Amino acid sequence: MDLNYEIIGKKIKEIRQQKHLTQEKLAEMCNLSASYISYIESAKKKKASLESLVKLANNLGVTVDTFLNEYQKNDTNEYESALMRLFENCNSNEKRMIFKIAVSIKEILLDNN
Repeated sequence: MDLNYEIIGKKIKEIRQQKHLTQEKLAEMCNLSASYISYIESAKKKKASLESLVKLANNLGVTVDTFLNEYQKNDTNEYESALMRLFENCNSNEKRMIFKIAVSIKEILLDNN
């Protein structure tokens, strides 16, 4: 299983912001550069090393698995969120039709297993 560094970066950013820390302050706490924190949070150019993840977790007051658990849960959350967005601008008839189609597809999938 490959790690999705974008999801890990988003979780780090979310926790940092909840703790009212700037990238600069967190970088100082972890003995890392602010640009490195920015790269980790955006998953651009650089991927966080295990050592950096441990430093970040320790200084944010969480465990490393906090970053990884979000990665494991994300698939389900992502689909649930997408389904909720799909229903947002639908009238009741459209919602019923989408639901019936989803139920039919699920039945086909179960029959093929």
